[in-house]
Amino acid sequence: MSAAAASHPGGAASWVERIPYDTLDLARVRDDTVLFHMVSSASLIEFASGVYTRNLVEFFHDDDEVVDWLTQSWEKEELQHGEALKRYVQTAWPDLDWESAYEGFIAELVPYYSVDRLAQTRALEMVGRCVVESGTATFYRMMSALASEPVLKRVAKKISADEVRHYKHFYRYYLRYREIEKPGRSAVLRMLWARSSEIDAEDVVYAVKHILRVRNPHVRWHRSEYEAVRNASLRLARPHYPYRMAVKMLLKPLGLNAAISRVVAPAAAYAARLFFLR
Repeated sequence: MSAAAASHPGGAASWVERIPYDTLDLARVRDDTVLFHMVSSASLIEFASGVYTRNLVEFFHDDDEVVDWLTQSWEKEELQHGEALKRYVQTAWPDLDWESAYEGFIAELVPYYSVDRLAQTRALEMVGRCVVESGTATFYRMMSALASEPVLKRVAKKISADEVRHYKHFYRYYLRYREIEKPGRSAVLRMLWARSSEIDAEDVVYAVKHILRVRNPHVRWHRSEYEAVRNASLRLARPHYPYRMAVKMLLKPLGLNAAISRVVAPAAAYAARLFFLR
C-alpha cells in the first residue's frame, strides 16, 4: 500500500485540513533531532494501519460490527493521523524523502505482520488492542506535553484524544468477548504484560531504520543506531509521560473493583516509571 493511496481515505482527513501548518514555528523544531525521529517514525507507523486492519478483519471476519468499525472508522482515522504527522514532517523537515522512507518501511513490515501474530482468542486480542491503544494515547499525550511548537502540540493532542476513543471501542468489544470466552484473569494479565513489554516492537525498529537509511544512504545500517535513537527519545519523554493514565488504561481489562484499583494503581504507576527508566 503506497502512502499516496492511503491519504485522504473517503474524506477522512477533514480535521487535518484545519491544521495551520503554514504557521509552524520552524525555529523551535528544525534542529531537534530527537523530536524529528519521534514524529517521522510515528508518521510511518500510523500509515501502516492498513496492514494491521487486514489482519484484524481476517481474525474477526464473521463479526460484522467489529469489521465495519475497523474498516469504516478505525483504519480511516489512523490513516488521518498518518497524514497529519506526514504533513508536519514535510513542513518541519523538508529534506527528508518521506515517500522513500515509507516505501522501504512498508516493504519490510508487510511480510513480518500476519494474522498468526495475533492472540489465541478474540477476547485476548481485544485486550492486546487495548494495550496498543493505551500506548498510542499516552505517547501522543506525552508528545503534546513536551512539544513547545504550537502546531505539533495541537496535532498530538488531537491524535491522543482519538486514540482514547479507539481504546474505548476495543474495550467494549473485549467485554463482549469476555462474556463468550471467559478468559481467566491470569490469561488477561499475561496478555497485558506481553503486549506492554514490547518496547522494541518491530514496526518502530523498521520505521527508524528506513528514516536513517534515507537520510544516510551511504552508511550501513546497524541496530545500534536504532537503540541510540530509542534511548534519546526515552530521555526526552520520561518527564512528560502520563504514567497514571497509562496504568489506569492498562489495569482496566483486569476488572478490579474500585477499592483494589485505588490501592494498586499508585504502585503500578511507580513500577511503570521504574520500567520506563530502564
